[in-house]
Amino acid sequence: MAACKPVDASFVLGLRSRHLDLEISNDFLAEYVRRNPERVIGFAGIDPLEGVKAQDELLRARQQLGLRGVVIAPAIQAMHPCHSGAMAIYEQAERLGMPVVFHNSPPLPASAHLEFARPYLLDEVARSFPGLRILIAQMGYPWVDETLVLLGKHEHVYAEISGISQTPWQALQCMQLAHERGVMEKLLFGSDFPASDAKSVIESLYSLNLIVHGTNLPSIPREQIRGIVERNSPALLGIDVTIQAVAEPVVPGEPVGPGPAAPKPDVVTTHQPEQSV
Repeated sequence: MAACKPVDASFVLGLRSRHLDLEISNDFLAEYVRRNPERVIGFAGIDPLEGVKAQDELLRARQQLGLRGVVIAPAIQAMHPCHSGAMAIYEQAERLGMPVVFHNSPPLPASAHLEFARPYLLDEVARSFPGLRILIAQMGYPWVDETLVLLGKHEHVYAEISGISQTPWQALQCMQLAHERGVMEKLLFGSDFPASDAKSVIESLYSLNLIVHGTNLPSIPREQIRGIVERNSPALLGIDVTIQAVAEPVVPGEPVGPGPAAPKPDVVTTHQPEQSV
């Protein structure tokens, strides 16, 4: 919660993988949300390979635990994203109004299946369930180009920038590609906590253009970077919450000019490992 002070609310992600025998349980996650109801939005970890059990758990997560979204991790679940069990989960999530986060980003264990992490595999999911809100973690790294194509192709497919923002040169290139392809409005803020935090990501984003200052390399319009920081992520993902906007922090290294202060980000996509609470 200390790391989340610069933002108004946080996505906190559960996780379940039968393949790796690991779990951040939905009951544990729901209890954490109940202790911080105004600051935390919980996403249930679901392993579609558990069949009917997974469908029952998704229903329980929404109706009994009050969790608002779903986390699917095909690479560490050893599952093609269009597996029949997964398609049943997407159908149910679309019906319940629960967005799905696809989290295939590093660090990954040696036993993860990278062939199931490719963002282009989500094209069939988006075509089959056009009303389903999809959020691709860390811009689908390392296949950022595939993610950008999906953002431009499908109305309800988004990506978040956590992880990418921790490597400024790479972040600058990814943002520049998104700008050139006209999909910057589909990028959402993310911190990748505990690997990073909201404050450092905000400062990193506003400092990206300093890398190319004084060169002939293209920069990213500041208002588009500001759009990522201010974007109402819950609303875009179909989550009905009320979030108050507050003033944008002054970023070290950025020139201070006239004009109104900008709001802080509405939501930071984050991870809550069990052992840290």
